[in-house]
Amino acid sequence: MSGRRNALGRYGEDVATRHLIEQGLVVLDRNWRCESGEIDLVLREGNTLVICEVKTRASARFGDPLEAVTQAKAGRLRVLAEKWMENRGLHPPDVRFDVVGVLQDGHGRAEVNHVRGIA
Repeated sequence: MSGRRNALGRYGEDVATRHLIEQGLVVLDRNWRCESGEIDLVLREGNTLVICEVKTRASARFGDPLEAVTQAKAGRLRVLAEKWMENRGLHPPDVRFDVVGVLQDGHGRAEVNHVRGIA
């Protein structure tokens, strides 16, 4: 990944994290990696474990950031969530998968769109 894209991705994750904390979620982990991939954010909302994918774009020219999360990506997130819970020895009563899209076109504040329960 190029330095510019990497910086944009980090920026988007920072914006998404602040947004989710403002919504009352508690961050448990960021950028958790294993041999199967990476989870951007792991959070807790009440008794619910929230696995969150963050997609950031500098423009909507190629579509909304949320459109980048395909069914295949959602399936990988389910596998990664199982591995994260196994790694931590946790068995929460509820698990939810969210996506946060961040659009920062360089003109003012980033636009943040949080979709709960994608899969």
